[in-house]
Amino acid sequence: MKVLLDECVDARLAPHLVGFEARTVHDHGWAGTTNGKLLALAEREYDVFLTIDRNLMFQQHLPRFALAVVLVHAHSNRLADLLALLPGILKVIPVAVKGTVTDVGL
Repeated sequence: MKVLLDECVDARLAPHLVGFEARTVHDHGWAGTTNGKLLALAEREYDVFLTIDRNLMFQQHLPRFALAVVLVHAHSNRLADLLALLPGILKVIPVAVKGTVTDVGL
């Protein structure tokens, strides 16, 4: 499975997503791209979009994208806070459903 990390997620999380091919928005040069365009680009290459942006689901109509969104509810975007939720993240990535949001860390 291919996972794209949003630019608001610490890029150092990618190597910890063992068993998945994880890259970042920055890897593609997509930093600063609006959410709608970013999701359209991501759905072409990725299965899952991992973010901490809680507003994404209110800003975009996610069912129109062939992409699952994993929303991480961490205390911050610091690596330590994200790693604390890593077991949950790894558990939901394979079962996240395209066009929906799967929450981790509520």
